[in-house]
Amino acid sequence: MNAFTPLPYQRAAKSMGPDNFPKWALYCAGFIIAFSLISVGLVRITGNGPDQLAASVALQRSLRFEDRPDGAVAVIDGNTGALLTTVRGEQGFVRGTLRALTRERYSRNIGSGPPFLLIARTNGRLTLADPATGEHIDLESFGPTNMAEFAHFLAISPE
Repeated sequence: MNAFTPLPYQRAAKSMGPDNFPKWALYCAGFIIAFSLISVGLVRITGNGPDQLAASVALQRSLRFEDRPDGAVAVIDGNTGALLTTVRGEQGFVRGTLRALTRERYSRNIGSGPPFLLIARTNGRLTLADPATGEHIDLESFGPTNMAEFAHFLAISPE
């Protein structure tokens, strides 16, 4: 064999041409990605997304939550000031939800005075809203068990 004779694998490499992947497929993929990003951006900016359109209010209750020295959380009617119930023990979801909303209040120096709104909607959704900051949490997103922890606050009569 001559020193300049190509080996079999070298001949195969030379016979292969450039990559012939169709450019139109890349253009279509780029268009789909750009369209998706622009669509999501427009929905976010305009606020017209399907999750952002609220159903009408079926029932609404104004609530205040106060920490007690024994670690319990008092649930107080925001209009009358009457004690509705006291949440004892872990109650992780109730505490976590309230912690998220009160963190925003304290960052704005609002404090715990203004009541929250617990809103039941006609489509079965339940929202805990903070009118003082404009923040809200859609409670049904966390499952029926967690939503029920707040839903019973709507039916409780003062103690």
